Amino acid sequence: MIKICKFGGSSVASAEQFRRVKEIVESDRDRRFIVVSAVGKRFPEDNKITDLLLLVNAHVTYHVDCQMLLDDIKARFVEIADELGVTWPVAEKFDAFAKNIKQHSPEYIVSRGEWFTAHIMADYLGFPFVDAADVMIFHHDGTVDLERTAIRVKDAVQRKGSFVFPGFYGSTVEGSIKLFQRGGGDITGAILARCLNAGLYENWTDVSGFLSADPRIVENPRSIHRITFDEMRELSYMGASVLQEEAIFPVREVNIPIQIKNTNNPEAEGTIISETADPGVDEHLITGIAGKRDFLAVHISKAHMSTEVGIVRKALSIFERYRISIEHIPTGVDSFGIVVNSADVKDSIYQIISDIRKEISPDNVSVVDKLALVTVVGRNMSKRSGTSGKIFGALGDAGINIRLITQSSQEISIILGVDNADFERAIKVIYDKFVAGEIVRRG
Repeated sequence: MIKICKFGGSSVASAEQFRRVKEIVESDRDRRFIVVSAVGKRFPEDNKITDLLLLVNAHVTYHVDCQMLLDDIKARFVEIADELGVTWPVAEKFDAFAKNIKQHSPEYIVSRGEWFTAHIMADYLGFPFVDAADVMIFHHDGTVDLERTAIRVKDAVQRKGSFVFPGFYGSTVEGSIKLFQRGGGDITGAILARCLNAGLYENWTDVSGFLSADPRIVENPRSIHRITFDEMRELSYMGASVLQEEAIFPVREVNIPIQIKNTNNPEAEGTIISETADPGVDEHLITGIAGKRDFLAVHISKAHMSTEVGIVRKALSIFERYRISIEHIPTGVDSFGIVVNSADVKDSIYQIISDIRKEISPDNVSVVDKLALVTVVGRNMSKRSGTSGKIFGALGDAGINIRLITQSSQEISIILGVDNADFERAIKVIYDKFVAGEIVRRG
């Protein structure tokens, strides 16, 4: 079985982390294709190499001397290479890059974090280096040309066998460097896994997979050992993510599972993300809980609204006019709500309300702000009657007022709106009642 292993910035932040990567790679012969991010933070106050390169580019753009920044970046790479005994000429290559810094494109400058890191890793592991610019091909609209990329990936395998591959960038057909969005190394690994029809995409980071709740809110939350792609999307949307969301699509389409693993604790089980959960194993009622503060809901009511064609469309078109993204639309017979991020409407909410009154003529329009949304996710909730009522009852017993309720069409998540002030307490109540100490059942 082929395993694609992607190591994030924290996994390559120092020579010691490089050693851990080598132990992980050498412990399993299936780990033949390695994707790396740029050197990351060694400690909280440290800087990521990519952030420093972004600063370098800003200095170049505004004609400010950046030699001190370049010296700092070079020192990080040289320190790692020297401590590991790497023979690839890091200092010489970096000096050549820095000498012509003003001639490089912004994308080229920022991509060198992964390029240097991958070269050092390839030398240290004894693997060939394959440049993403020669393999990962972008369309002009910014999407990846999967067909052309797959051909080049397979050609690289035939020529090189195993290899180390830099994440985060590729190139256009004309050869110009093109970047993914931040966190794009995860996407690189997923595309590589798809092109090679891998049996597993391992994403190595500094946490042992997904947790069932935010550890800043719930003490020692349960780890999630198995989660479906749909559940992960629901939780990630509310901020509970250790993986770039876009990374799931290339592998999901061809049914390749992802495993989140901890470079600093490789024996930990981690989290497996797959299309469906395996039957016959322990199942939890609730997979995870996540949420965010600072939403706003516009409630619109009008008598006999249910017989008026197009009223919701008219309301949504007003928000679209102001380029406001809609989060949720809870509905009733003669009313509906539109939930948005408060920050998105801070400069336009009064104009939006005025437009709603003029164009829809509602009986009433009201605004509820300082809302927090809590998402309760679980693929098994729909199979157990009374789950929603029990959750509402637990929050009611705790004196927490539920301001809105909506449920996903797939019935794997329930979204509750509560006051910002009740956000953390709501998560704790749900976790303590339905997750902590839960007796799991067999699927």
